[in-house]
Amino acid sequence: MRLPDTAFTERPWRVHEFIEDFEIEDVWRLDTPGGPDGLARLVSQFDSDGADFKPSPMYKLLFAIRWRLGAILKWDGKEHGLGPRNPSLRDRLPDDLRDGPRGPDMKVVPLKSVYQSKDEWVTEVVNKTVHAAMHIGWVDDGRGGHHAVMAILVKKKGTLGKIYMPLILPFRRVFVTPSLVKAIGRSWHTRTAS
Repeated sequence: MRLPDTAFTERPWRVHEFIEDFEIEDVWRLDTPGGPDGLARLVSQFDSDGADFKPSPMYKLLFAIRWRLGAILKWDGKEHGLGPRNPSLRDRLPDDLRDGPRGPDMKVVPLKSVYQSKDEWVTEVVNKTVHAAMHIGWVDDGRGGHHAVMAILVKKKGTLGKIYMPLILPFRRVFVTPSLVKAIGRSWHTRTAS
């Protein structure tokens, strides 16, 4: 379920300390009911080979188009990725987060882990259009349970990013992110059951 931005902005996440130049694209509640220490288990789900990640056919189609377009237009080359011209969010971390657990890089999509704490996990990707971060926070629901909240944060790069990102936003909100949210929930429930 999509949430208001305040579900992210009003929480005392550490990520707020170093993402002031990023915009919030979306905030979503993930169907991941659990206990107070559930984030580590959720993060381990992203560290798999993706065999239990089953997004919708539309999600797969849109990502296939995006990767093909990126290959043709050279949006995803090393020169546009993390490096001296595009520093990682890790370079902005305070010492305690930089020296703490990093978390896994994702295998299914090219997201690099920035840091992982007891209640936060941040990953990032950089290409010619955007520097994007995915923040997953573990929250108390006020009724004795916990669940994850996912925020997508973006910093558009150049004119291309300023045109491309708003252009794809409706597709992301209607097809991509809801499918991702459902797939995460299904994987969570499958792993919880076993």
